[in-house]
Amino acid sequence: MPFIDLKITTHLSDNTRESIKTRLGTAVAAIHKSETYLMVGIADDYDLWLGGKKLDQGAYVSVSLYGNAASSDYNDLTGKICDILSEEAGIPGNAVYVSYHPVNDWGWNGQNF
Repeated sequence: MPFIDLKITTHLSDNTRESIKTRLGTAVAAIHKSETYLMVGIADDYDLWLGGKKLDQGAYVSVSLYGNAASSDYNDLTGKICDILSEEAGIPGNAVYVSYHPVNDWGWNGQNF
C-alpha cells in the first residue's frame, strides 16, 4: 500500500485535485504498485519555507510504501511526480521535493499486513 502525501503552496480546484490523484494512480506503476491500494492526501495553500524563504510555488511530497522499491524505480516515480505537478499545478520540477519512506509494518483493519 503506497500513501502519497502532497503539500502544495498553490490553490487547487477540485478538478485539478482529481486529475492529480488519477495521474498518481497511474504513476505508482513505477514502483510496481497499482491504484487499487493507493491512498493520496493533498493539502493545498500550504506554507512551505526553504532556506528561510517562503516559497510562492513549491511542493513537498512524501511517499510511504509498504515494502521497498529499487532506487531506479524511486527515481522514475520522482520524475513522474514532478511532471504531474508541473502540468497540473504549474509547480516547476526544481521546486518539488520528494521523500520516500519504506515501511515494514503497516496496519489496517485491526491488524498488520
